[in-house]
Parts: sequence; structure tokens; C-alpha cells
Amino acid sequence: MKVAEAVGRALSAAGVGRVFGVVGSGNFHLTNAMVAEGSRFVAARHEGGAATMADAYSRMSGTVAALSVHQGPGLTNAMTGIAEAAKSRTPLLVLAAEATEPRSNFYVDQEALARSVGAVTARVTSAEGAVAQARDALRRAVHDRRTVLLNLPLDVQARDVPEGAHALDLAPPERTAVEPESADVQALAQVLEKSRRPVFVAGRGARSPGSRDALAALAERHGALLATSAVARGLFHDNPWALDVSGGFASPLAAELIEGADLIVGWGCALNMWTTRHGRLIGADTTVVQVDDDASALGAHREVDLGVTGDVELTARHALARAGGRRNGYRTADVEAALTARVRWRDVPYEDTSGRERIDPRTLSIALDDILPAERVIGVDSGNFMGYPSMYLSVPDENGLCFTQAFQSIGLGLATAIGAALAQPDRLPVAALGDGGAMMGAAELDTVRRLGLPMVVVVYNDDAYGAEVHHFGPDGYPLETVEFPDTDVAAVARGYGFEAVTVRTRADLKAVEDWVAGPRSAPLLIDAKVAADRGAWWLEEAFRGH
Repeated sequence: MKVAEAVGRALSAAGVGRVFGVVGSGNFHLTNAMVAEGSRFVAARHEGGAATMADAYSRMSGTVAALSVHQGPGLTNAMTGIAEAAKSRTPLLVLAAEATEPRSNFYVDQEALARSVGAVTARVTSAEGAVAQARDALRRAVHDRRTVLLNLPLDVQARDVPEGAHALDLAPPERTAVEPESADVQALAQVLEKSRRPVFVAGRGARSPGSRDALAALAERHGALLATSAVARGLFHDNPWALDVSGGFASPLAAELIEGADLIVGWGCALNMWTTRHGRLIGADTTVVQVDDDASALGAHREVDLGVTGDVELTARHALARAGGRRNGYRTADVEAALTARVRWRDVPYEDTSGRERIDPRTLSIALDDILPAERVIGVDSGNFMGYPSMYLSVPDENGLCFTQAFQSIGLGLATAIGAALAQPDRLPVAALGDGGAMMGAAELDTVRRLGLPMVVVVYNDDAYGAEVHHFGPDGYPLETVEFPDTDVAAVARGYGFEAVTVRTRADLKAVEDWVAGPRSAPLLIDAKVAADRGAWWLEEAFRGH
């Protein structure tokens, strides 16, 4: 057995059930070996799309996916998606063939590339150690929650594996929950007992049913309100005391209540500039606590009064065990009435700017929220439009929104939705894109059709890179570089085998209702010509973060 086959079969046996990629000569045998062992391979049309699909699949399935790419350009094509995964600490294994001869056209310093975007690296260096080295790379991805590049030199891939060197223990790796220190739990319990207006903000590290239930129980005991970061949206979907998302996407009421907290506890949440509006959501006298199983995350973005190293669920349950009797805290009748009436963005009054040719993106999003089935999984691209689908389209739980925005690259939204759809196959997949990102990622429309995904692709089409238009336009700068002639995105989609509709008014959405009620035998693209008279409400916050 050659190294390429031994590594591929070993990784599949160790639990890597999904592989995304584009196959070339350097990763041909490795990928086929994984398929032969039982992994499902998803062929993308571009390595950048494949990387983002793998990232989204890992996030929404809770398992480690693999990305398989050719040496050199296969890896460079994938780098933006790999950067997003690495910045998001997605457990992901990148399998890259490697040309080690500097005179090769395919040669680049692949280790340096990976490290430059925050991924960690490993290499298969011998036939004798190949399987063990691959296993260790997978374990690091799982245990450290990291994106790991495993380089597979072409000459090593072609070597024969000695007898017995491929028969190692290949049980799927598991991550051990970090037990918090007793003194830290006691300190947390004391802070909670003193608080009168506590708010919990749950992030990526709290995205599990166990963490949700533990946090809800602890919040109930102390009268805390519940919020999430954008990546954990939906975690407290059915809780009447939920504020939805904290940060730039927060509704006016949510922001007001978070600003009024005397205690904010971040649970598996970075408390970065996006989640805190550059700190403005945290009052001068507010006590700030952060709980994370990675000690290096504590206080990384802002000073905290108490940092607790520990698993979110374990820490919350230990704190609950030390809690006294139930207190009302922030859960008053007035707050309850306000939450019922106006915590959702769709309940906030607005002036509808729709006309004959353009539909207000808020009106569009509210209508789609009513039309599309509630059991959905949404992938969102980046851009001026992104707040509308992220906040106006409801999600059933923490697996309802895949928010790949750590690198803030446009063009990843469609591939995000594909990976999320494969991870949540019982839900309607929805890709929310701007026209710029839609055209960047259009090649993967073929992947949607080829996989038979009953996806709805919504293009918020303002014929521009809207963020730049609304950021620079008010100061009188020329905008010719960021504005485009009208593009018939619906026609592009039909060319890929989609059903498509152009939406200019609310009445045009009747075609979407018909698609939902029908067999959904082909995916649907909605080319929504949206009003562009103003920037999104969160845009100023976004540019402040540059």
C-alpha cells in the first residue's frame, strides 16, 4: 500500500466522513482512498468554495471535515476559505499535496502560507510514520480546535508503507471538557449573587444543547437575560428572556438592556469589538466575567474582572449548584412586556422605501421570513446587506445560521450555505448574498444543482459594492469603481439549471410562495433589486472596526 492510500484510508477510519475539494494529480490517490474507505467526497468548482464548504460543514455538523487540494495553486486558491476557518478556530483538516523541489512550477512555501493566515501545520515525512503523523494532525484539529494543514510531499505519497505501519489505533479522536477550578466557580457564584441586572452573552463555545440548557437554568435562577454573539444566534430561540444578538446587529431594545446590565458574563464568547460595539454596550460600572475553556482567550479583547478557564456547560452547572434561591434580577414585568413587543428587528417600525423598481431590504426579508419554512439553515455572505438576512430571518436553533465572517471576505456565502446544507440535510438551505458576492461565487451554483440541493439563493442586488458606496458616497468621493450596470443574476442562475425570479415589489414574491408549495425539484434564485438609498444600520460600526 502506498502512503497516499494508507493516509486516506486511515483518516476515513478515524472519522473524517466528509471531504471537500478539487482533485488534481497530486491529491488524486489520497482522495480516492478516502472515498473507498467510506468518506463522501464533495467536488466543488473552485478550491476557495471547497474550503468554505468544509468550514461550514464542520461548524454545523460538529465533526471534522477535510479539504483536499492539489499542490501549489490548489492550496493558494483555497487560502481565503482557510483563513476564515483558521480565524474562526474551526476544527478542519486541510490535506494538501506538496511539491518540495523549488524548481517545480507548483512549488510554494505551503507552511508559510498556512501560518500567515493562522492555521497550524504538519507534514507526512516518511512511509513508516505517515499514518501516525496523519492521525496526530487530526487529533490536533479536534483537541485544539484548530485548522490544520497536513502537507503530503509527492515523493513520500508514492512510497510503500511497511507491513503493519498502517494498522495503528485509529479510533475517532474526542475532545475532553475542561473542568473549571473550584475557586473560580465560587468567585463566579458570588458575582452572580450580587448582581441585580445580569446579562449572559453566549458565543461559539456555547453552541451545544447541553450548554444552552445549563445556561438557561443558571439564568433562570439569577434572573439573567440571554444574548448571543452572531455566530451563536438561535441558541436561545424559544426563551422568552432572550435578547437575540448582542453587538452591531442588536435591536435598539437589546442594546438598551445590555447597556443597562450591572453584570455581563461572556460564555465561550470573545467579547470582541463586534459583540460589544467597541465596548459601548458595557457600562462604566458593569462587572465583566468571561468563561472559556482556552485560558489564552480570557481578556484577549478587553479587560475582564473575572476570568474562568473551563467548559461552558460544566462551569454553568457547577455555578448553578452553588446558587441560592431564585431571584428576579433583570426579569421584571416591564422588561418582559418590552421583549414581547419589540426585541425583534421586524417589530421595530421603519419607513418603507420600496417603490416600483426597488424593494426595501427590510420589507423583502420580513416577507421571506413569513414565506420560507421555519426549519431552515442560512448561510450569509459579507457586505452592506448582510444584517438584513442575519437578523430579519428567524432561525430555529444554534444550527440555523452559519456566520462565516471572521475574515470579512465577500464571495463565501454560497459555499457556506452548501456546506451548512450538507450538515443539516433536513432543513431548507438559504443562501443570502449580495450581488458582488453572488458573482464572485457563481461557479458553485453548479455545485448546488449537481448535488440536488433544494436551496433558495437570495441575492440582495443593489448593483454595487454597497458598503463602499454608503461609506464613501456621503463625502463626495467618486463611486465609479464600486458601482456596476444592472446584472441579470436570475438569467445567470437559469443557465446553471435554477428556477429564478426577479423581485422588485412584494407582489413578485408570489413566485417564491409557489416554489415553496411545489416539488422544489430545482433550486431557486431570487434576484431581489433592493433599494439602495441608505446604508445598513450596522455599517458605521463595521467600518469603525477596520
